[in-house]
This record gives sequence, structure tokens and C-alpha cells, in this order.
Amino acid sequence: MIISASRRTDIPALYPEWFMNRLLTGEVLVPNPYNRKKVSRIELSRETVDCFVFWTKNPEPLLPYLKKIDMLGYPYYFEMTITDYREDLEPGVPSTEEAMATFMLLGDRIGRERIDLRFDPIIINEKYSIEYHLEQFEMMCSWLHPYTDRCIISFVDYYKGSPFMELEAEDMIEAAKKLVKIADKYQLPLYTCAEKVDFRPYGIQPGSCIDKKKVENIVGYRLDVKRDRGQRKACGCVESVDIGMYGTCIHGCRYCYASGNHESAVRRHELHDVNSPMLIGGLRGDETITDRKMYLQRDDQLSLFEFL
Repeated sequence: MIISASRRTDIPALYPEWFMNRLLTGEVLVPNPYNRKKVSRIELSRETVDCFVFWTKNPEPLLPYLKKIDMLGYPYYFEMTITDYREDLEPGVPSTEEAMATFMLLGDRIGRERIDLRFDPIIINEKYSIEYHLEQFEMMCSWLHPYTDRCIISFVDYYKGSPFMELEAEDMIEAAKKLVKIADKYQLPLYTCAEKVDFRPYGIQPGSCIDKKKVENIVGYRLDVKRDRGQRKACGCVESVDIGMYGTCIHGCRYCYASGNHESAVRRHELHDVNSPMLIGGLRGDETITDRKMYLQRDDQLSLFEFL
């Protein structure tokens, strides 16, 4: 199985030691996001894990553990988000300049095919105009294009309680045309993430952050894996198992759907124990623990093309 670590929180930035302990122990307990009493036991072994996908805004705390992860033989790649916002929107993440430096360090270390640049969400308002984004995006591309082989963009989505409204399709298209012109200048392929608008006529393909072809290239075998039906309709990701928990990221990003109330996230974070089988807290005794069926999704069927 592909393990997502994680769409729900920033494990590399905030919980790297816990992740490494779970890897060495060989399992992790993950509560159901909607019912804490239902807990899944997920085996983490080379016999069950095809690849880890790390989602992060700051991979630096995980860097000291990468050598050990490599020695254990686990394939992985990073989805690293770098935006051009300031502390008014992202009070708890490294600056753009610091994040870029870490991106280059990581790309140099693990190879450009194992780190994607995510430039999202794109919020356009009086402070962060399209002209501002274009200037910052060009600066990022000029520095980062040797360290990655693709960039994934998305425009801000509205969710209940969000202070940010979605852009009109015409405004997104106009911005996308200008972004792709910059990306093309640096020969950096541009993809979208779960966008309802079709940007293909403007040179931007629909992307898959958990990408079947990318994983196959990294692990060296074909996968028998389907589209993830648990994601949004426009999402092209293939199925994976997420080991994170909502409401546990303390970056404080104002647009985030996953962290919820910042004060609550901070309180949960304080309950974190690096030796616990669960990301936050521990078992209370009234849970039902179910072993999730885990297996390599290797496709061993022979293809006609292998004989041509």
C-alpha cells in the first residue's frame, strides 16, 4: 500500500521522531476521523508498504532520519508546499527563502524526481495580487527548477468557515496562463491539483499528487492500484492509507481545512508522545481496534508490451 504521511497534518515538520519510532516498531494506530472509538492498526513493513508520500511545508526536521529510512529500504517522495505568503496567513512556517533553501538541500540529496514543488493555495486579494504572485513564482522557479521535475498548483477552495472565497473561473484561467508562461521559461512542467476548471487548453495538465506513474518509477515495478474514491471528484490521486490525524497541525495557516481551530490544535499537539502508537494521546480502553489489510500493490501480471 502507498502510505500518505499525511494530508491531515505535517508529520515531517512536527512529528518526525514519532514517525521513525512507528517505522521501527512496524505498526501505527490511526483513529477514524469521525469516530475515535474505531481504530485501525496499520502494519508498516517492507512487505506491506510500497511507498511513503510525505506532505510538508518544512521537511527539515525529518532530514536526520532519511538515512535510516533509506537503510531500511523504504521508498518515498515529498510533496513540499512553498507559498509566497507572510505571517498574516502562515504564522508558523518557515519563510519563503528558508523553505527554498531546504527544498534545494532535499532535492540535491534525494534527487529531483522525488520532490514535487506545490505552489498552493493561490489566494488573490488586495495584498496578494496576481502581479505579486507572478513575481514570487518566477523567483521560485528560477531557483528551484533544477531540483524538481514538476510543479503542482491549485487555487483556494471554499469550505465552511473559510474566510476565503473561490475565484471565478475566468480569473483562474487568466492567472494560469501567466503562471504556465513562467514555468515554461524554466522548462518546469505545471500541473493542477483537484481543480474543477480544465486548464489543459492552456498547457497545464491535471495532476496527481499521489501519482501512480511516479510511484512506479521510484519503486521499480508496476502497481495494481485504483483512483482514490475517498478524495474530491476532481482529484486524480490513486488510493493510499493516511496515517495522520486532523486538527494536529500547529502551523496556523489561515486557509487550512485540516487543522481547524488553532488553539485546539495546540492543545492536541501538547498531548503528543513520541513513543505512543497513536499520533496524539493513547488508547482509552473503549476502542475497537481492527487490523487493516495491508499488502504490496505490485502488479505481477505480464504485459504484452514486455515482449515487444
